[in-house]
Amino acid sequence: MKRILITGAASGFGKGLALALAAKGHHVIAAVQYPQQRTELLAEAWAANVEMEIIKLDITNPQDRARAFTHEIDILVNNAGQMQAGPVAEMPMERVRENFEVNVFGTLAMIQGFVPQMAARRAGKIVTVTSMGGLITVPFAAVYTATKHALEGLIEGLRTELAETGIEFCTANPGIFGTGFNDRGAETALEWFDPKTSLSKSPMLTMFDMIGGAEPMPGQLDPQIMVDALVDICEAENTKFRNVVPAETEAWIKMMQKQAWIAHRNDPIYLDPTAG
Repeated sequence: MKRILITGAASGFGKGLALALAAKGHHVIAAVQYPQQRTELLAEAWAANVEMEIIKLDITNPQDRARAFTHEIDILVNNAGQMQAGPVAEMPMERVRENFEVNVFGTLAMIQGFVPQMAARRAGKIVTVTSMGGLITVPFAAVYTATKHALEGLIEGLRTELAETGIEFCTANPGIFGTGFNDRGAETALEWFDPKTSLSKSPMLTMFDMIGGAEPMPGQLDPQIMVDALVDICEAENTKFRNVVPAETEAWIKMMQKQAWIAHRNDPIYLDPTAG
């Protein structure tokens, strides 16, 4: 039985992981951003006949973080995050800063708050949910993917710098899953962006025609696949450092990384994931 704190546990992967780990008997501390989300998650836990501790934790709020740091934990799962979408050249800077404040600075603050107790025990694991976008850049989500690139760099650095402390670091890199996160993130662009007046003439602008509808964006995978992978990552005694799910996404990432090395002025870097 492990003591596991999961940020961003009100929905998506975080909620699925909290319920799954609690069902397996772990002491789960599920962190949600807003008080009403605690009520909603408690109801789901009762319906699933599982027990978990649920706390209010906005990872950008120093007071919330200070209360969270009073918990003794074995595993920290950094899952909280947000997406700001739209072209980099035109995105309002306050939105850029907000995306970095949550995804990078808030996550790093959580790590800094828990590594002292883990180092003192010479044991602990920190799992950070980045994204396939931590390893490639997705056009019109480039600010979001830049935050995930930053997390990848920070986690790699922490893994080396704290190698003698007994703390295990690893990342989880989801592909495109239907949690609603991608749909809601894409919708942030509708609040300020007009494709008709955009500096960008990319054919990919057509993606904005699909945003804001009643149906989710097509081609997204079942989130349970990623939840199951996260359960395995949390429970494994010797976790692989980087964990891209599914395997097909890993192959696409490597193809795009190779393309970036050979691309010239008029060559694309972003490749169609169905291109083979």
